[in-house]
Amino acid sequence: SSGAPVMSFMEGRIHSFGYNPSDGDYGHVIVTEHSIKGRKVWALYGHLSASSMHRKYVGQQVKSGEVIGYLGGMKENGGWPPHLHFQLSFIPPSTHDMPGVV
Repeated sequence: SSGAPVMSFMEGRIHSFGYNPSDGDYGHVIVTEHSIKGRKVWALYGHLSASSMHRKYVGQQVKSGEVIGYLGGMKENGGWPPHLHFQLSFIPPSTHDMPGVV
């Protein structure tokens, strides 16, 4: 439900964050960067609340299991019912967005 906490899946850092305002898009997102056995991987957390963006900065360290945001309501997350869009990629994103399939 809206306001439910979203945790980092592993230790890393914030790569980028922002807002995708179009209907059907991710709404507020955070992208984190991680290293798994020396290989970089990026994680996108989408459909977050606007308040999730407060006090975030690029390079900010995150711990495994740390609350990094909260699920957003329909009016702030692209018109979707509250849920988390979680996506991993080996392709470095150039912004706070990733293609739907990577």
